[in-house]
Amino acid sequence: MRATDFRNYETLNLDLDARPVVLTGANGAGKTNLLEAVSLLTPGRGLGRAQFGEMILRGAEGGWAVHARFHCASGEVEIGTGFTNSDETSSRSVRIDGETARGTNTLGDYVRAVWLTPSMDGLFSGPAGERRRFLDKLIQSLDPGYRACVSRFERAMRQRNRLLEDGETSSTQFDGLETQMAETGVAIAAARLETVARLGGGIENTRDATAFPWAVMALEGVLEQRLQSEAAVDTEDAYREMLGRSRVRDRAAKRTLDGPHRSDLVVGHGPKSAPARSCSTGEQKALLIGLVLAHSRLVKQQSDGYAPLILLDEIVAHLDEERRAGLFCELQRLEAQAWMTGTDASHFELWGEKAQAYSVENGCVLR
Repeated sequence: MRATDFRNYETLNLDLDARPVVLTGANGAGKTNLLEAVSLLTPGRGLGRAQFGEMILRGAEGGWAVHARFHCASGEVEIGTGFTNSDETSSRSVRIDGETARGTNTLGDYVRAVWLTPSMDGLFSGPAGERRRFLDKLIQSLDPGYRACVSRFERAMRQRNRLLEDGETSSTQFDGLETQMAETGVAIAAARLETVARLGGGIENTRDATAFPWAVMALEGVLEQRLQSEAAVDTEDAYREMLGRSRVRDRAAKRTLDGPHRSDLVVGHGPKSAPARSCSTGEQKALLIGLVLAHSRLVKQQSDGYAPLILLDEIVAHLDEERRAGLFCELQRLEAQAWMTGTDASHFELWGEKAQAYSVENGCVLR
């Protein structure tokens, strides 16, 4: 893996094998920056969802670049991405085996990834939007085309919202957008229902063989509710009619008030039979780890035995010794390349030679 002028890394060159990667060092050394660089080799804006211009090394000119070689189900592939910032243009590019690709969605054909960061510790008690984003990221690892469907829905909804803000009343301006929203919105809801069902089945089969609590999941939303009792085509018709009827109300709000962008993923702590949001911080963390591991097993089953890339930032800080050992065993069984960061190297001693351990200090990475 190589990086240039990215965050606090002027140049970075890591020669890695397939084993998990452990990065330890003080806060602010650059551990999370390195995980962010890896996450940009997958579809989307990376684990920090930051603006690309903010990722340029301070004082550097031009932009940043990240490159890596992956071994995936389709074989060996070289992936590079970068951001160019100049007076003429500011854009991100993606290259696959030296050929320019159209957008970041292409990356989903090669790399499946999932991550956990400290900012996600309040996922179950925070706003619904964060849970939707988390679920959509899980779906994207199972279905690379899902992100494009979400983008089409969001683009049509933004255009509809603009008409609402402008006070437009002509049906001809709305009809086409609402038809597109109905088609893509129902597809999004159906994909979410299918993924939650598949995850639930996998959790049920392994819940007694893991060190982490098992999750109970459900989806709350108008489209999800309808899809459980009627055909998708009927739900599309109903949603399109709903959008037409709600134009006056939505015009007052200046935004679309019904659709998959309002749905919520409701999670429960299975062993305690309690809502996840009411559990302690430690219990929520363990539940979230268990959910990510269950998803990783599902990806591996679907991807010819290739587990996803797993990025775990400050993952063991709040885990007791038993849970740390449990995480070690789970990742070993998955045979996944997990990237883990922490401030205390002793928390990773269980890995021994089964991991590649590096010390990070002020933008330098040392074996």
